[in-house]
Amino acid sequence: MNLNISGYGDDLTVNGVRIGDLTPLEHEEIEKTKGGQNYSPLENVVVSHVKDSSTLVCRKPDKNNVASYIEEEIIDGLCCYSAVNQGQLNQTIVDAVVRHLEDEKLPTVPRSIRHKYMSAFLMAVTSLTGMDRVVPKVAGVESWELTFKLCRRWGYQVKKIPKDKAIVLGATGNFHGRSLSAISMSDDADAQRDFGPFVPGIELVPYNDIDALKEKFEKKGDLIAAYSVEPIQGEAGVIVPNDNYWKEVRKLCDQYNVLLAMDEVQTGFGRTGENFAHQLFGVKPDLMGCGKAAGGGILPVSFVAGRDDVVGTLTPGSEGSTFGGYPLASVVGVYAIKVLVDQQLAKNAKIRGTQLLDHFNEMKSEFPDKIKEIRGKGLLTAFEMHDEKKLDGHKVSMELMNKGVYAKETHHSTVRIAPALTIESWQIDDLAECIRDVIKEL
Repeated sequence: MNLNISGYGDDLTVNGVRIGDLTPLEHEEIEKTKGGQNYSPLENVVVSHVKDSSTLVCRKPDKNNVASYIEEEIIDGLCCYSAVNQGQLNQTIVDAVVRHLEDEKLPTVPRSIRHKYMSAFLMAVTSLTGMDRVVPKVAGVESWELTFKLCRRWGYQVKKIPKDKAIVLGATGNFHGRSLSAISMSDDADAQRDFGPFVPGIELVPYNDIDALKEKFEKKGDLIAAYSVEPIQGEAGVIVPNDNYWKEVRKLCDQYNVLLAMDEVQTGFGRTGENFAHQLFGVKPDLMGCGKAAGGGILPVSFVAGRDDVVGTLTPGSEGSTFGGYPLASVVGVYAIKVLVDQQLAKNAKIRGTQLLDHFNEMKSEFPDKIKEIRGKGLLTAFEMHDEKKLDGHKVSMELMNKGVYAKETHHSTVRIAPALTIESWQIDDLAECIRDVIKEL
């Protein structure tokens, strides 16, 4: 093996190749030849560093061919799919990390021995969520996986469903991640292709259709452990259910002794104008999985919070995670919550979200032949264009990048806009004006 690594930042050099010398095209070629092709990043742009909480500095090809690249500022309209709600490099969280590593000197220990920061994490999360118990995890999909396991175990141990007969219901159009269990619940053909056979005991009902759910409960209620679902569907294009849907779901779940398990990985931590999206609809789930912004964009942190009788079914050896709740992650998780509460990020999301949706509705009125629908709560928003060849979401994303806005399409004709909850009024106006200019030119 001939491997030589030296330097930091742009001077980071691997086998004689200095990272700071690579053009956007060269970065792309390395990813295409040496990486798995499970993502399709925007072309001709590479993020270099962060300027402020809502602004990234990116490298793009130099149109004059004078240098390998030029650097431009862009407004972050995606916020790492809501993982950076607190804003890039939130100073409070960064200071906590630095202080912890320099003064406390306790980055990692296994769960086989207690550390003092776990208590802080558990107290903070149970207070924020209003839940009885919490289990720390790492990736967002891990929180959903544990939710899935808990639904089954509660179904067998508490509801007394016959062995291996438990059903966990999901909703059509769902997105819970890319693990095998998550794609087993998916109805996305691209997510499932050539990954079968899939996990059994999963059935789907149409999202936002209370009659379909009621019919399923009537037919199979004795075997249904849980309805596992997003309060607002993000990946599907920010699909917001009817105002009374979740209250009716809650009543049905109580009637048939079925758990309501919500995936708040993307909708949690202030994103929709409340700390958690279920609060918008006046209901409380029995289990809730959270991730993304639970780590403040600094570290991957996730957790499952829930009722005592549900989370209480876990026993030593039935669940685990090497980095779930390790000391540094616990500190980050606590301060991610502190920032959410102290800086009133949910309130700002509601204010700035209203401002952004007002802009979108004006665009819809101005371009009714191009924009079909506006959807969103707080700063989880999307505009859907009519299904026409020229109204291409990827083209919109690329043109927005050229104008200094980072966004990403979903399902061809829908573009999501979900900036940091720290975004300021003038940045919302600038972002919206860029979108208007792109739509006008289509």
